[in-house]
Amino acid sequence: MNLWKKYHNAQTVSDALQALAEAPGTAVLIAGGTDLMLDLQQGNHPPVHTLVDVTAIPEMTALEIRDGELFIGASVPHAKITKSQIVQEHAAALATACGLVGGPQVRNTATLGGNVGHALPAADGTIALTALDAEAEVASLEGRRRVPLEQLFAGPGESTLDPRGELLVGFYVPLGESNQASAFKRIMRPQGVAIAILNTAVWLQRDAQAEVIADVRISIGPSGPVPRRLRKTEDTLRGKIFNDETLAMGVEVVVEEANFRTSRHRATKEYRHHMAGVLLEETLSMAWLRSHANEGVFV
Repeated sequence: MNLWKKYHNAQTVSDALQALAEAPGTAVLIAGGTDLMLDLQQGNHPPVHTLVDVTAIPEMTALEIRDGELFIGASVPHAKITKSQIVQEHAAALATACGLVGGPQVRNTATLGGNVGHALPAADGTIALTALDAEAEVASLEGRRRVPLEQLFAGPGESTLDPRGELLVGFYVPLGESNQASAFKRIMRPQGVAIAILNTAVWLQRDAQAEVIADVRISIGPSGPVPRRLRKTEDTLRGKIFNDETLAMGVEVVVEEANFRTSRHRATKEYRHHMAGVLLEETLSMAWLRSHANEGVFV
């Protein structure tokens, strides 16, 4: 049984968009395809007429410093991101997160764009990018736009992008500066493939003149129907001296702010409330240490 009728290897972004628009039936983008192929084989995806492969588009496989920002193409696989020195230096949380996705074979194939495009509230790469204040570059036949990452998600597994008219080209992440660092941690349960019970990403900036959290961004997944930052918790920590009392305040607020529920696939609401505090403390502490040690270089 054929799972699709036509396979189109796009050479440019406009080529891919044209193929999506002109397909006579359902058209779907494919890069790593680690989830899509399983869904097609198991009958969990509607029939597809055209698969549009975007792995040969040069700008979607780029990983580089571009105009003062870190650019990661949507078709870059997780393994390449994890091993990249510039990602380790400027976005350590993302390097760690991508190194935890699936197993080695999955990481060699699965892409960051696929991780984000699935719009799951606990996707490791997505949670890291959210805390890193990333923006997505979105292309259509009418042009291109940059979108804050949080605006890509409409609900669990629901993207705001038009599947027949828009394409994720890649992601822009601010370069790390002095006294800034990030970290990522998660708790997982192996169930055929590893899924996160909880994951946490933190970016922070330390006041160079004092042991104070000058700025901080936090994302915990799943803490609601879509990936998001926990801004109330951030506001509680921002401007505070980094000590046990501040960490305890952050833990108290994050438990109130995060919208946990019991999941038969992950854990109970009560367990996740408890572990969210543990992960927040550990991740904040790791980012804080990194902000002292070689200005946030991956450790």
